[in-house]
Amino acid sequence: MSTAQASGCIAVIKIGGSVFTGRQAYVRAAAAIATRLAHAPDERLLVVVSAQHGETDALLATARDIAEHPDPATVDLLWSTGEIRSAALLALALQSIGVRAIAANVHQTGLTSRPGDATAAVRPLRLLALLANHDVVVATGFLAQGGGDAVISLGRGGSDLTAVLLAAGLGAARCELVKDVPGYFSADPHIDPEARHLPSLTFAEALAMADAGCELVQRQALESARRHALPIVVRALDGTTTTTLKP
Repeated sequence: MSTAQASGCIAVIKIGGSVFTGRQAYVRAAAAIATRLAHAPDERLLVVVSAQHGETDALLATARDIAEHPDPATVDLLWSTGEIRSAALLALALQSIGVRAIAANVHQTGLTSRPGDATAAVRPLRLLALLANHDVVVATGFLAQGGGDAVISLGRGGSDLTAVLLAAGLGAARCELVKDVPGYFSADPHIDPEARHLPSLTFAEALAMADAGCELVQRQALESARRHALPIVVRALDGTTTTTLKP
């Protein structure tokens, strides 16, 4: 299956760590994905996942307990265990309800980068092969393959960037980012009950909000999506309310 043949029926969905608050959250996410497949049986899903809520900080704290100045490359390797765990748990939850799903690690995504490089290259042949034989491929976010077989992180919020880069590399029509809020608001809805939902924003507006402290989507991911002219849909797990970001 070529990229051109596959891209029309592939959807890329990223589920953030704020959604994965515990074991049952993986079960809920699997149920939502199964419902999506039931409504679009010809669609294949690439689901990019973050580590469970709080796990990245916990792993960094552990590293600093052991080494006062931990080696960044080794910390990246340690951090990767959070994403791998999350991908495996969601794949298991999907398999338990009869969904043909498989977990993919960073070396199977085809995403290569260097620290601080948001223009990473994507060679999606292995992902396409997995998608040809499974309804859902659950891939690790936040990570890319560096020089040789090294694993490197893509910065805070890096799963957003992973999803955008993979969506662009696969030729997807858009990239969906699942958060703990149903899109952008005029103010923080957790604090201000009068905050207004914003159904659409330009990338320039979203970048301005990020500069003002509302980095709901990682800045590098926004810049990459704008560069690739790739629309982003920000939503909660149920998907009933969304914000669409586009040029």
